[in-house]
Amino acid sequence: MGQGGLIEEELTRSVIGAFFEVYNELGFGFAEHVHVRALSRELLSRGHRVARELDVPVDYKGEFLCTQRIDVVVDNTLIVETKSTEALPPTPMRQLQNYLRCTDIEIGLLLHFGPEPKFYRRFLPNSQKKSKNKNQITALKNDMERMKRIQTG
Repeated sequence: MGQGGLIEEELTRSVIGAFFEVYNELGFGFAEHVHVRALSRELLSRGHRVARELDVPVDYKGEFLCTQRIDVVVDNTLIVETKSTEALPPTPMRQLQNYLRCTDIEIGLLLHFGPEPKFYRRFLPNSQKKSKNKNQITALKNDMERMKRIQTG
């Protein structure tokens, strides 16, 4: 925990700083993928490991159901959901909550590249999650390692 008592405070502070750096440079109006690419570059320049568009398995009653795609995972520790819309509906926060539920990651940020930059932090302790299929966790970690090799290779 950081001095203020937030879990992963230093990491979330760095990601939020990168978000504002990108917003100050690009502003509002670009498509989401443009903001995500710029954010990824900014995070890499700050020494973070970044994995984009990770497919995470979703189970139903212990059996594989489908996958859902996470925008960005930073340092294997933080899920980042981004939106570049005029107004922010409640759906993205529910998406972020579900991404946290399907992984062993406990911290998420929703970054809104709207007319005014806004961010929202979500914490979901693993102790409050339903039992996850170990294959989901292994798949996510394998994807992260694959992305790390691509970025450094």
